[in-house]
Amino acid sequence: MIRKLACVALIAAVSAGCSMKRMAVNKIGNALASGGSTYESDEDLELVGDALPFGLKLIESLLAESPRHRGLLQSACQGFTTYSYLYVQQEADRLADNDLDAAERLRARARRLFLRAHRYGFRLLETTAPNVTAQMADDPKGATMRFQKRTVAPALYWNAAALGLAIAVSKRDAAMLARLPEVEALIGRAVELDDTWGDGALHEFEVILAGAKPGKPDFDAIEAHYQRALTLSKGKRASVHVAYAESVSVPRQDREGFRASLQKALAVDPDQYPEVRIPNLAAQRRARWLLARVDELILPPVAALEEER
Repeated sequence: MIRKLACVALIAAVSAGCSMKRMAVNKIGNALASGGSTYESDEDLELVGDALPFGLKLIESLLAESPRHRGLLQSACQGFTTYSYLYVQQEADRLADNDLDAAERLRARARRLFLRAHRYGFRLLETTAPNVTAQMADDPKGATMRFQKRTVAPALYWNAAALGLAIAVSKRDAAMLARLPEVEALIGRAVELDDTWGDGALHEFEVILAGAKPGKPDFDAIEAHYQRALTLSKGKRASVHVAYAESVSVPRQDREGFRASLQKALAVDPDQYPEVRIPNLAAQRRARWLLARVDELILPPVAALEEER
């Protein structure tokens, strides 16, 4: 009997220890998820890029102890998506002209990181709507209608971003392209729930998505989303203009419009909006890169071609 009581006491002590550990992890997770980030207000893109992997691995180690922590799951989805887009995919784009093999390796890595983000994002959505992951494959629109609260909009957005970017770097993968309706359903539902979230980020994503879909872009729809994004962003987001340049000016082969949009992006003062300084610096870096490639992206005017002859 004494041995049995000792075993019971030991089990209780271990259980209490596990419970206290979980509570501690949850408190740290709450602080990380709700305390704001110094990353976005930093002034050094490379420093942030070097620091993000450590932060992401810390989040993953905490999730190993508290797998359903909503704040940590959101941070993981957002963090891996942001890191992969700013520091892996865009580097691949820049390398593509001179070293295609290196660019393809980076794109493969970007895809893995985007899908990693997407898995965390769906784990987050599952805490609100169990089995929604399986339902998405068969009925994306119906699955997203299970989300009814405005507060779900950020989770829907980051899931759409993670999956959409994974598709963008997997252009020769038919199975990935077939998942585009999932992206449309996720971002569409986010817009329905709270189109003001993120200072126009949802409408900016709609601009990018409409321009990336196969076939002729719906320029009227893109214009509507662009104007709404401009209104909501109040001039603080340089990326809105970059998205418009790539989604509208390139398909239309509008050289002047392309330059004008990118110049608007470069005119945004990152120091005036410190809360989005890093996103603006990243958008302006891409704007300068695109301007340097204007002749590759947009054919010269007919008159210029005739003069060259």
